Amino acid sequence: MKQAWVVCTKELNSFFDSLMASIVLIIFIGFSGFFTWFGFSSNVFFVDQANLGVFFGVAYWSLFFFIPALTMRQIAEEIRSGTIEMLLTKPIQRTQILLGKFMATMLLITIALALTLPYYFTVSNIGKIDHYAVWCGYLGLLLMSGAYTSIGLFCSSISKNQIVAFLISLFIGIFFHFLFDMIASGFAGTVGEILTYMSVTNHFDSISRGVIDSKDLIYFASIIFVGLMAADYTLAKRYN
Repeated sequence: MKQAWVVCTKELNSFFDSLMASIVLIIFIGFSGFFTWFGFSSNVFFVDQANLGVFFGVAYWSLFFFIPALTMRQIAEEIRSGTIEMLLTKPIQRTQILLGKFMATMLLITIALALTLPYYFTVSNIGKIDHYAVWCGYLGLLLMSGAYTSIGLFCSSISKNQIVAFLISLFIGIFFHFLFDMIASGFAGTVGEILTYMSVTNHFDSISRGVIDSKDLIYFASIIFVGLMAADYTLAKRYN
């Protein structure tokens, strides 16, 4: 775990040194804040309710695009520059490298979400708010981010081109984000249920409503596990 934390620290420093972290934080906070408070007919003042439903909706889509941008370089750039080979020769396991990169991305996303807490405190002061549902909404965003981060790391491991990794990650994410749900509407029975279960939207919506079900937690944990193991297998096949 110590080695994974060293990798995590290195990745976080890399994020901030390249200004990637600062750009993502500024855009995410500004974008989500604008639509939460002033955006069209769905902002807090128009709805006239003390809830953060608008924010969670905006954050749900914003993170969908931001996460592939954060993960696209994490392994692809190491492969392109050859530093991944040097890193693998050190006394550190592939799983620890991947875990460290995963943790770094999740910490950056956690920081981004933490910086939106003033929205929560402000809304709670102007009306009665369901605090439990809000915290569940944040939990849902973190779980969703974990799933897409693992997918992004896998995509970054199969290409040395960052743009290709970004596009593949986005393409896979589209299925989980809404295509599975759309396709499921055309099927009945077991096939429809399986496709519905594969949809990130359904699990996120369930958690953000304040319903924490074991099947939702297992779903996100499974995607995270499979994504990281797929990335590990790709690196093992490439460098063993």
